[in-house]
Amino acid sequence: MPMFTGVLAALDALADRLRGDDPERGDVPGWVMITVMTAALVLAILIPFREAIVAAVTNALASVTTGG
Repeated sequence: MPMFTGVLAALDALADRLRGDDPERGDVPGWVMITVMTAALVLAILIPFREAIVAAVTNALASVTTGG
């Protein structure tokens, strides 16, 4: 009988998830908005400062590989 109760609980949880009543279901549109805004910020920083960023990374890698 306890196994039957576990199966019923699992089916009930699955039904809640399919109906959208699951309280632990994430806010997908919120995470999508955060991802899009982060990508926009990266582009907003990268576009005007691309040459400076490339030069800084190149200099940093050159100083690490040459040891000085």
